[in-house]
Amino acid sequence: MERSRTPNESSFPHVSINTSDGSRAAEVTLLTQLDVGAGDAIATATGARQAQHAHFNDALDEPSARLSGPDLSAGDNAALYTFSVGRKGHPFHRHAATRVFTAISGSGGTRLRFIAAGSACDTPQDMQQALRHVEIPADCLFTVRMAANTWHQFEPLRGNGRHPALFAVSCHPDETAGALDPALQAQVMRGEADLASLTELMPAALQQHTQQAEAWTSVLSFDPLPRQAWACALLRRHAGQLRQQLVQRCPRSGTRSHRLPALQERSSHHLPPNSLLAQQLPHHHHQDHVEVQLDQRWLGGSNPEQLLTALLTAFIQQPAGSVSGLMRLRNLLARPLRLRTSSLGCPVSSLLSDTPVQRFAGRFPVLATAIKANSAQVLLGADDRHLQFRSSVTVQRDGELITFSLSTRVYCHNPFGHLYMAAVDPVHRHFIAPKMLKTAVNCLLEEAATALPAGRAAIVTA
Repeated sequence: MERSRTPNESSFPHVSINTSDGSRAAEVTLLTQLDVGAGDAIATATGARQAQHAHFNDALDEPSARLSGPDLSAGDNAALYTFSVGRKGHPFHRHAATRVFTAISGSGGTRLRFIAAGSACDTPQDMQQALRHVEIPADCLFTVRMAANTWHQFEPLRGNGRHPALFAVSCHPDETAGALDPALQAQVMRGEADLASLTELMPAALQQHTQQAEAWTSVLSFDPLPRQAWACALLRRHAGQLRQQLVQRCPRSGTRSHRLPALQERSSHHLPPNSLLAQQLPHHHHQDHVEVQLDQRWLGGSNPEQLLTALLTAFIQQPAGSVSGLMRLRNLLARPLRLRTSSLGCPVSSLLSDTPVQRFAGRFPVLATAIKANSAQVLLGADDRHLQFRSSVTVQRDGELITFSLSTRVYCHNPFGHLYMAAVDPVHRHFIAPKMLKTAVNCLLEEAATALPAGRAAIVTA
């Protein structure tokens, strides 16, 4: 792999990628370096806001929201989107028209992959000639300009899947441009297009060539010396994770003025009525239930299904830092025993599963769902060598009250499973499950509080 580092520039580090005929395929420019750990914090917070947008779409491993569509009657064909790329990156794809976006890299940095020759590549040798990588350092603001039909893929640069790749605001200068099929063109003209519908995924055969080819790589950096860049990257990766843990313990900027309510959980050994867990693991050895109750007015009138979607998003994107620390310790001890590992606590750890099961809200892997006018519920779970667990996450509305609940059942397969649960049960029942639920609900409250009209906070605290 050939690598080149940008010289020590007095302005913005920049690289331009051209096709074999000399036309521009992509341009990438670094704008500024942000605070240590800011990339992860911004990507996580804005990703959570994006998920609540009325035009949010979670597809193709590239969650996005249409902020502003074209005004075709006024001759304005431009559109504005946000999109995020998570810890696993997204697949190679292209768009029929020019794209311009500004993004913030995660605290592990970002790798941008481009194919300057488009669909002309049909062998590994062609791919190696056309494949170009651009490495973006951690916690940076940068811009990308891509020509129409440029294949591209974005992924975290470092961090072993612990950092998001980027969060971006993307401008489509002309939403109607490019060779769109008639159905998609009609969708655009109706103002109903989204980022996923305007995306063409790379064929599987061509995708295989990208995995085999070695790419010529440009390394953009504000640090002129490689050792300085390496030390800075190491610091930012660890600081990004630490910063996210601190965010869970400290109120975000502006939330104190809303006087959010102190959450009190209620724990029980019994399941609530109509729980999906009632028919699961009938000969279970462990069962617990925890719930938090709130006044509906704190949550801005969202319905139970919307609140459940937001709750599951918070479980994944903003987990309780203290529980994450316990899970890292548990995973370290479990690996030699060949047990299942996850960065999330076991009540919701299956949300990170890649197993092909049902999808709630189009993205969350679940075993079952139950959606009614006043409630929404999903069933989660996984099987391991020593035990099986099933969990239900429920949002129930009763008049002006909203109840969030998390229930768990465990069946032990063998003596080790019983020994494991004897040690874990008190911690799970009295700390892990309550902490995870309260942290996720607090995330919902903070997001809703920013949208409350003036004076609304005083009303709901009465």
